[in-house]
Amino acid sequence: MVAPDPASHDTDAGVVTLERRDDGVALVTLDRPKMNALSVAFLGRLGDVIEQLAADPPGAVVLWGGPRLFAAGADVSEFTEPGAAQRIADGFHSVTRALTALPRVTIAAITGYALGGGLELALACDLRVVAEDARLGQPEILLGIIPGGGATQRLPRLVGVSRAKDLIFTGRHVAGDEALRMGLVDRVVARDHVLEEALSLAAGFAAGPLAALAAAKGVIDDGVEMDLPDALQLEVDAFVSVGATEDARLGVTSFLAQGPGRARFVGR
Repeated sequence: MVAPDPASHDTDAGVVTLERRDDGVALVTLDRPKMNALSVAFLGRLGDVIEQLAADPPGAVVLWGGPRLFAAGADVSEFTEPGAAQRIADGFHSVTRALTALPRVTIAAITGYALGGGLELALACDLRVVAEDARLGQPEILLGIIPGGGATQRLPRLVGVSRAKDLIFTGRHVAGDEALRMGLVDRVVARDHVLEEALSLAAGFAAGPLAALAAAKGVIDDGVEMDLPDALQLEVDAFVSVGATEDARLGVTSFLAQGPGRARFVGR
């Protein structure tokens, strides 16, 4: 296991730790007492770590807020500053765009609260593993504002327009079981097993055909914004490109010799 690399020791701005594990998984941990409030400076710390991951991609990424909570939202104390709304929105969108653009599977591991900007950060990940007693929501409306970090767009694409409106209009929280039923999250486990489950899931992806996973992620994310004929052509182009990789050759050869699920991929 590689020693953690803290992006900052400035505890007022918050600490974001990057740990590159021997199994190919990068564990990114948020740590800003007491509630992991996502200040502009803290988002900048996270953006620096994501930039490191983009420059040298791991096999997969887990984003973790610690055993107590994921992130309780933006730092509301910054909202009263002149020009705050634009700075906060810019900070969130810079980080979530970079997180979404990583060519690896990203997993949010959520215990406790993932609210407002915290949930928006999790929505920018590919998958979400949550505790049974986690609480997720977009409560911005209770402050007289709306989500500004992507929820009005990512949430309806994930759970549908009506469910997204329900969550955003009411500001209510949902627990793990309801979040799973509506398609907001992908795994619900006991609180003590959240990180273990997310890391295990990520390790499986890290050992998989990385070029194919990156292509599938890109085609899904880009294709959903296109009309169907263009999106289908995007898939064809990616299929042809991935078919020329070493992992594709290994996968097909292994299937013919041993059946499915036995290939040992090399990430190329």
